[in-house]
Amino acid sequence: MPISGAVRAGDFVFASGQAALDKDGYVLDGGIVPQTRLTLDRLLASLKDAGCTAEDIVKVTVWLDDARDFGAFNKVYAEYFKDAPPARSTLVSPLVVDAKVEIEAIAYKPL
Repeated sequence: MPISGAVRAGDFVFASGQAALDKDGYVLDGGIVPQTRLTLDRLLASLKDAGCTAEDIVKVTVWLDDARDFGAFNKVYAEYFKDAPPARSTLVSPLVVDAKVEIEAIAYKPL
């Protein structure tokens, strides 16, 4: 696809939205829990390529396909951001791919 995983703009790194796509580009089966884990792993991998870690994330935007998945999503999300979670917006919206969740992030990492 014609997008970058993450782009640096000064001290900020903007990570593109990630979904639970496997190595072949197919959406992972199994529901919101495994999809959230894979989506967050893919997001953190994009940020790692740009020199950032989860601790550098200052803002996250989440799109859920189904509001009923919010509780299960939140439990998995809390595993990744335990001590000082970033600011977050969560929206319910149909997604472009047939996934349950999409997540993008903004990180702050001074050069």
